[in-house]
Amino acid sequence: MEYQDSQPAAVPEAGPPPVARIATGRTVISEAAVAKVAGIAARAVPGVYSLGTGPSRALGAIRDAVGSADHAAGVRAEVGETQVAVDIDLVALYGTPLHPLADQIRAAVYAAVEELVGLQVIEVNIEIHDVFVPGPPKPSAAVEARPAREALQ
Repeated sequence: MEYQDSQPAAVPEAGPPPVARIATGRTVISEAAVAKVAGIAARAVPGVYSLGTGPSRALGAIRDAVGSADHAAGVRAEVGETQVAVDIDLVALYGTPLHPLADQIRAAVYAAVEELVGLQVIEVNIEIHDVFVPGPPKPSAAVEARPAREALQ
């Protein structure tokens, strides 16, 4: 069965657009969400080898092996109504000046959290637990020249 409206279709009138309703309600942003944003921002800074302490890095290696990632590992956030404080534990890459590294991490976390989360960052505390020293470079897999064996006749 086909339905027909007995009223003609309304033609929009020229003039100002209708007034949008003001949306009301409450937004709650969890500490885990803020920690994840801060962790991603901190990892993006050159010179950061990994986030977390020894045990949390070991757990992270297991997660990585099974194809999962915890972007908030090594990051804790305390979220208030309008402000947030962030604590970050990390391992730096050897050769990276540590105080400038901490300043760059702070700047990245402040920018990311304030822009993406919309909360004011009051402090970013950074604790550098270790420095990663890469091992010696692995020798290239060059094919060794072996003397050709003579064919037995």
